[in-house]
Amino acid sequence: MDIKRAKQEIKDAVEAYLLKDAFGEYEIPAIRQRPVLLMGPPGIGKTQVMEQIAKELKIGLVAYTITHHTRQSAVGLPFIKEKEYGGEKYSVTEYTMSEIIASVYEKMDKTGMQEGILFIDEINCVSETLAPAMLQFLQGKTFGTHKVPDGWIIVAAGNPPEYNKSVREFDVVTLDRLKKIEVEADFPVWKEYAYRQGIHPAVISYLELRRENFYRIENTVDGKLFATARGWEDLSQLIQVYEKLGKTVDRAVVYQYIQHRTAAKDFANYLELYYKYRTDYKVEDILNGRWDAEVLQKIGTAPFDEHLSIISLLSGRLGEMFRECHRHDAYVAKLYEYLIYYRENQSVMMLDDVRMMAEKDLAEQKKAEVLTREQENTLTRVIDALTRFSLELKGELFADDAAFVRVRELFGQEKEELDSARTHASVMLEHAFQFMEDAFGESQEMVAFVTELNANYYSVWFIRENGCDLYYRYNKGLLFDERHQDVVRQMDEAETMLNAGLK
Repeated sequence: MDIKRAKQEIKDAVEAYLLKDAFGEYEIPAIRQRPVLLMGPPGIGKTQVMEQIAKELKIGLVAYTITHHTRQSAVGLPFIKEKEYGGEKYSVTEYTMSEIIASVYEKMDKTGMQEGILFIDEINCVSETLAPAMLQFLQGKTFGTHKVPDGWIIVAAGNPPEYNKSVREFDVVTLDRLKKIEVEADFPVWKEYAYRQGIHPAVISYLELRRENFYRIENTVDGKLFATARGWEDLSQLIQVYEKLGKTVDRAVVYQYIQHRTAAKDFANYLELYYKYRTDYKVEDILNGRWDAEVLQKIGTAPFDEHLSIISLLSGRLGEMFRECHRHDAYVAKLYEYLIYYRENQSVMMLDDVRMMAEKDLAEQKKAEVLTREQENTLTRVIDALTRFSLELKGELFADDAAFVRVRELFGQEKEELDSARTHASVMLEHAFQFMEDAFGESQEMVAFVTELNANYYSVWFIRENGCDLYYRYNKGLLFDERHQDVVRQMDEAETMLNAGLK
């Protein structure tokens, strides 16, 4: 199955294992809570899935790559303890607590979370001395003599033998005690994730054209050649930073991340053309409604791959604006919540008290490790706004009612900035559709453009919130309504989780 379905399966299992009855006991006793074994190729996001599940379920996460451990760090160190049996005293070997088990208790103390996921990666690549301990861990949920605390679900991940020569096969006795999930690399699923994460548009558009290079692992006389989802994501972040620094990402740099020479060379050439098209076709001018017959003629004589690159440039730039609007909207909505609280409690607190409350909320949620990076940035931005508002109020004398009127004016300015950004993005979206009509009409290119909008979470969110007549016309005319509704449904579910996380 793909990683998206695997994530849901793991999430469902964790929720089932943590469900308690009316007496506070787990519906599925710990002895029947099978550890989850996630098997799949390297670099497809198994660890990231665990982080996402933990944050969405508001539970703890302790993650280890077991190949970094020796038997002593995993099981504990031996020591001699004197015990009495049948009236006789004996020296008995016992073990200190496993570093891994100790980390679970430390996480519980640090975050206050009594339930969570203990994630062990590369579980089937351990050394010969550690292998028996791993089998005991999976079968009995113990390291040495120390048990994994109740409420902590074991999830292990491993690579199939074709990807790692150090892999050890599990016997039937062990496998019969596991909930095994096999996962494969899947580009369409990763593409959804890529849009949410802000992966560079050039990476997304290239892989759309060359899907065979999304995930490749080959054995050659010169060694292994490979390209993985992890490599593409890390390369994307480097490209984005290099663009800010004015540095060039050439073939040698790409190969440092995509260690498959053919794929690295091909992408480096594509990236060079991508930048060239961005300059030649003046994408910003197009989105601002400025293009002429010369541009249209040039596009008309260009090959289809070049058309797709132009579409990627347009949808990529729009996606950046939509994502920024989404962030701004989340910030304004959260700021509004705190200001409403201030209005309702104005008789007993000042705005500075609300700011301190927001700072406390941020500190507590960071300590509990339940915030995503976006959620943390949203709260930080709210605190900055409350600080500015408080400083302005301290500079003037206000009666209580007058103070709130001034706060409302300041909030209005933040709302106006959001409205301005939304209006600007809406106009650019209209221009993009008008350009597509002039350049291609109702063609494969228009299908590709609408497809990209429907694949991008932020595009669908923006259009749902602000509308776009041309989008609705082509979305319906090109029979994308069902896909659009599916994305909206997923988006609603994600928004519910996001809002819950910020409360």
